[in-house]
Amino acid sequence: QVQLVESGGGLVMSGGSLRLSCVASGSTLDGYAIGWFRQAPGKEREGVACNTRTDGPTYSAQSVKGRFTISRDNAANTVYLQMNDLKPEDTALYYCNARQTGSEHWGQGTQVTVSS
Repeated sequence: QVQLVESGGGLVMSGGSLRLSCVASGSTLDGYAIGWFRQAPGKEREGVACNTRTDGPTYSAQSVKGRFTISRDNAANTVYLQMNDLKPEDTALYYCNARQTGSEHWGQGTQVTVSS
C-alpha cells in the first residue's frame, strides 16, 4: 500500500514560484505513473501534469504548459512539481497521485494560494 504525503504549498504573490513535494512510503514509485492534480473551490479536480514512467515523457495541461514541471526522484521516492510564474487562477488544493494497473493512490493535498 502506497502512502503519499504532499508538502510545499503556501501563499505566494502572482509571478512567484513554489515547489511541491510528494513523498511516497510503503512501496517504491518506480513502476508507477505519477501525476499532480488540483481542485479549486466550486470546481472539479483537474489534471495538471503527469509522468507515465521513469525516464518517460511528461505531459502538462495547457493552462500550465511552460510554467509547471513535474519530475521524480526514485532514489528519494519523491515526486516534485516546480511551479513558476504563478497566477491567481492557479489557486487550488494540489494532490499527488500514483497509479499502476489495479491500484491508485492519492495524497491528502497541499494548498496553494496565489495573491494578485
